Parts: sequence; C-alpha cells; structure tokens
Amino acid sequence: MRNVRKIDGSDEGRARARLLAHFEDNPEAVFYSRQLEVLFEREYFHWVTNRALRRLVEEGRITAETRVLSIGSEVKLLWNKRYRFYKRTAAEVFDLVDRYSSAASDGTLGLQGEHLVLAAFARGRFVLIGESTRRNGDHEWTETNHNLDFVFEKGGLSYGIEVKNTLGYMDIEEFVTKVRMCIHLGVKPVFAVRALPKTWADALIHAGGYAMIMGYQFYPWTLTNLAEELRTKLLLPVDTPKRIEAGTMERFERWVERPKVEMPNTSRVERLLERFEEGRIAATREREE
Repeated sequence: MRNVRKIDGSDEGRARARLLAHFEDNPEAVFYSRQLEVLFEREYFHWVTNRALRRLVEEGRITAETRVLSIGSEVKLLWNKRYRFYKRTAAEVFDLVDRYSSAASDGTLGLQGEHLVLAAFARGRFVLIGESTRRNGDHEWTETNHNLDFVFEKGGLSYGIEVKNTLGYMDIEEFVTKVRMCIHLGVKPVFAVRALPKTWADALIHAGGYAMIMGYQFYPWTLTNLAEELRTKLLLPVDTPKRIEAGTMERFERWVERPKVEMPNTSRVERLLERFEEGRIAATREREE
C-alpha cells in the first residue's frame, strides 16, 4: 500500500503526484521525458510535466539517466527507483528513440507533414501563392529570417500556414514570431500541428487565426514499421495516413466561412505574446539555476 502524502495544490504538485503514481504502477518500465510529456498532455502542459519530472529526480523519487543520441542531442531516460534490472529495457527504449530521432532530424517527417497539408489545401481549392516565403503582395517581413511554409488564398482572403509535424510543441519563440509575421503580412495565421497549448490556441484566435490540431505525428509509409513500434511500445500518437482526415479540413472550412474573430485585436495579441516571451525567459533561467 502506498504511503499517503499531502499533495501540493499547484499544477506542478498535482503533476508530480500523478507521475509518481505512474512510475509506481509501472515498476518495470523505462520512459523518456518527451514521451511522458505527450502521454500526460491532456492533463498538463508539457513544461509542467517536464518540471515535475525534474523535481522527482532531484528528490530521489525516480531514477534518471541521460544518454547521447546518434544525432548528437541528449535524451533523458526515467524509471522507478526500485527497478534493479533496468538495463535491457533502457537499451530497447533508447534504440527506438534513437531511430525516431534520426528520422525526425533529417527532414523526412517535416516534409511529410508539409506534403499532407499541401495536398489537403489543394483538394479544398485553396490557391497557393507563396511557399517558404516571408512576403505577401507588397508586404515583406524583415525583422527575422523566418519564413512561412505556405501562403494560400481563397475567397479574397490570404492564409499563412505553418506546419509542425513534431511530437512536442513547436518552439515558443518561433510561435510568437510567426504570429507577429502573419499580422504584419496581412494573412490569417493557421498553425497545422500535432498539439498546441490552449493558451497559444487562444492567442491565435485573437490574432484572427486557427489552430489545426492533427492529434498525430505523421510518418511516410516507408517508415510504417517504425511508426508501429512507437505506437505499440511507447504508446505515442503517430500514424502513416495517405491524407489528412476529411473531418480536419471540414472543421477548417467551417471556420473559414465563419471565423471567430474577423479582425485581429493586435494590442491584446501583443500582450499575450509578450507574456509568452516572459514565461520562456523565466523557464530558461530556472533550467540554468
């Protein structure tokens, strides 16, 4: 029987209790940090889960080991501190993450996401007027070197499309920049992503935009076996569809016909974006301490 502890009422406190229970319920399993962020994203933002995991490791409640992937980045493996014979399981998880990371880093998954989105908009009779661009008509974005993946037009309105076919959230700095970029270019920001925090999606709405949530990370059919392993062994939301689900585009088309916000509230959007930037800076300082 587990010891009963008083739970900190904060989001991080609840996440710590939830995660600790997960490790207790899976005493002979090895996880990695991004996997747990995704598995618990319906309950907590990724950064809350990440902070909670760091605290549990610092407190000695779970065990962590950092390993270097073939692409040069690091992955943190985590398991129940009482799991003595973890090495074989840890090696299997690391090998799977290493193969996934290689596929993600060489551009294969990014191109697959863009291909599926491009095809879906073409079927919806949107006209492509820009690709990997920072221009829209006479307007040009010059503050940074960022580009939008696509600019489409339909019914006299332009849409700036950003595609992120990743397990984790897109980088907050890039999100903030792309929203500002769309407002400057006079296009409606549309972010086609696997997942997005609700606070970011709300900012998009106020910017006159739309969060196209896919729910899955898309793999090409040539990586079907890898996707199947990730789905069954790590329980990750990955798939190998031939096209984006009809319902996803139908919801988007309904929004095009009746958007929640006709004109962006630029002052309110800017306040929200500044708040996101402040949060990013604070989180960076916390990690460095």
